[in-house]
Amino acid sequence: MWSTLSDDGDVTGGGAVNPLGSWADPADVPMRENLRTGTAYGAPQLDEPLRLNTNESPYPPSPALVDDIVERVRAAATALHRYPDREATALRTDLAGYLGRFTGAAVSPANIWPANGSSEILQQLLLVFGGHGRRALGFSPSYSMYRIVAEHLSTEWIEIPCAADFSLNTADAEAAIARHRPDIVFLTAPHSPGGSHTTVDEIERIVRVTPGIVVVDEAYGEFSAAPSAIELIDRFPTKVVVTRTLSKAFGVAGARVGYLVAAPAILDAVRLIRLPYHLSTVNQATARAALAHSEEVLGNIAAVVRERERVRTALGDLGFEVFGSAGNFLLFGRFTDAPRAWVYFLDHNVLIRDVGTPHHLRVTIGTAAENDRFLEVCASFSGRSGG
Repeated sequence: MWSTLSDDGDVTGGGAVNPLGSWADPADVPMRENLRTGTAYGAPQLDEPLRLNTNESPYPPSPALVDDIVERVRAAATALHRYPDREATALRTDLAGYLGRFTGAAVSPANIWPANGSSEILQQLLLVFGGHGRRALGFSPSYSMYRIVAEHLSTEWIEIPCAADFSLNTADAEAAIARHRPDIVFLTAPHSPGGSHTTVDEIERIVRVTPGIVVVDEAYGEFSAAPSAIELIDRFPTKVVVTRTLSKAFGVAGARVGYLVAAPAILDAVRLIRLPYHLSTVNQATARAALAHSEEVLGNIAAVVRERERVRTALGDLGFEVFGSAGNFLLFGRFTDAPRAWVYFLDHNVLIRDVGTPHHLRVTIGTAAENDRFLEVCASFSGRSGG
């Protein structure tokens, strides 16, 4: 049997409800065998006063950005009887301009491919570079969708433990790659859930020993002062892919737009398997509006970084173990029973994330007021050294 997450975050399973009211046994569904023991990805979506569990921006779109989105979508709506631009040409042009300003990278629209969130980008890359008889390698703990999508696409998944501080041990990574010879390697920079940043030099070492491609996930790149791995693409055009998103720093997670940066040959390979018209006209219009307001949107980053460091110091003062982070989140503990601690926070109307890392939980940095309330609950938690 398999299980899924319902809209309120509860796990359900054991059968699918037939519209006529009868029950179907999952064992009777003629699905692929490697899916039968799977679990769908999902963080609880609970209507709590403080939702600090999915690393979204704490700042909603400004009135000016909302007005711009409305106007762009209104204009796009007049042509909704037509399919969207399947090449997302205008959006790719805007993304190239933004990356040039923010990272200093000399990229063009020919280097950029957008999709429905970076998760679809991940799926597209595994469709191209994974599959039966191929191997994907990642580091644990990390973003669970790497493993989920790899396994669902019949790609052998190899997992290498991170260092004790959840950073990447480059020497161990090189040895594992030499041993397993993967077709695709996934790195996160900054790393989640630990928050450490893998440097461009460290990434280059991994690229040089990898026989296939290296996907560098920079979902939290805007929160880090470190250079982007985009600079490696020129030197390793058939081996380096960088993925990014508008869901975190840009505060438009609901728009579901992510993108990859790579050599044009990689984009041509992805076009072979992309679904027709995969990114809607409305999504493209919303993303372009967000990019047009990039200076305003990214102005919130400095506030998030200040709050991240304030919360990190306060957690340490309260006796928690807390890891330095280059993202918009913090991993903290050390709990005797992390799931029990998670329930304690939830009972106090603070939703944070149990990412399955023993003895630790992860919190998204919120507004100053949200962080104050989170720290109040931390201070009241009596079991931080024994619960």
